[in-house]
Amino acid sequence: MLGARDLPAANPSGLSAETAALVAQLLRRLQDQEQQLAEHGRVLAQRDQALAERDALLQRKDREIALREAKIDKITFELARLKLWKFGAKSEAMNAEQRRLFEETLAEDEAGLREQLERLRREAAAAVAAAAASDTTTKAPPRRPRRNPFPDHLRRVEHHHEPERTDCLEPGCGRPMTRIGQEVSERLDIVPAEFFVHRHIYGKWACRCCQVLRQAPSMAEVIEGGIAASGFVAHTLISRFVDHMPYYRQATINARSGVHTPRSTLASITGQAGAALEPLHEAHRRFILSCAVLHADETPVALLEPGVSSFGT
Repeated sequence: MLGARDLPAANPSGLSAETAALVAQLLRRLQDQEQQLAEHGRVLAQRDQALAERDALLQRKDREIALREAKIDKITFELARLKLWKFGAKSEAMNAEQRRLFEETLAEDEAGLREQLERLRREAAAAVAAAAASDTTTKAPPRRPRRNPFPDHLRRVEHHHEPERTDCLEPGCGRPMTRIGQEVSERLDIVPAEFFVHRHIYGKWACRCCQVLRQAPSMAEVIEGGIAASGFVAHTLISRFVDHMPYYRQATINARSGVHTPRSTLASITGQAGAALEPLHEAHRRFILSCAVLHADETPVALLEPGVSSFGT
C-alpha cells in the first residue's frame, strides 16, 4: 500500500480547482492516518515495555518469596532438630548435670530461631500480600504472657514524651488541645548493683472541636513487647558470654534485689538479642572476608578425656 510520501505531487496547473482541492484533502487524510498509526505504535511499544517491566518485577518477587520460604524451611528444620535433641530419646541417656549444661544454650538458640522465623514469616506474608494485591484479614491479637509486676521499691525514672505542638493543626482551627490522659509503659533496666524501671509516659492530647487525638510515637527498643530495656539486655549478654555466668546464677543474683527473672526469660532475652544483632554480625563478617589476608589462631587446646584426672597419676 502506497503512503502519502509515495504519491506524486499534485500539479494544480494541470487540474481543475475542485480536483486539486480533492487531491489535497486526500493527502491530508493520509498524513493524519500515518500520524495516528505512528502514535498507536508508540502506545503499543510503551505498553509492551510496561508489561515486560511488570513481568520482571513479578519474577523478582517470586524469587524473593522462594528465598524466604527456603529460609523459613531451614530455620523450622533447625528448630525441630533442637526440639528432637532436647526432648528425644537420646536425652534420657544423659544425667541431670549433663542436661543442665545444654539446656540454657538450647533455650537461647531456640529463642533466636523463633525470632528469625517469626520475622521471615512476617516478611513473606507482606510480600505475598503485595504481589497478590488482595485484602488481608485482621488477625486476633496474640495472647500476652502473664508477668509479675515490678517491685515497688525499685527506683522509677520517668521519661515524659509529649508532641512538639499541642495546638490543633486542622485547617481553620488552631485551638489549643486538651490533655485527656496518658499511657504508661514500664521497662526493667539496670545499672551496676541497682535495678530501676524506665517509665515512658505518653501524653494524649485531643481537640474537642475537631475530635483529633495526638500522641508522641513510641520509643524503639531492642526487644519489642518485652520487659527488658537495652541496658538490661546488654548486662545479661555480658554476664553470660563475657563473665561466663550461667543463667541460674544470674537469676539468683537478680532475686536478691527482688526481681524475678527465671532462666527461661534470660535465655529468651539472649536469643532475641542475638537475632537483633545479626545484621551487625553480617556486616562484621563481610568486612573481615573482604581483607586480602586473614590471621587466625589455630593453637590446639588439650582436652581431658572422660575418666582422666587433670592431676595425672
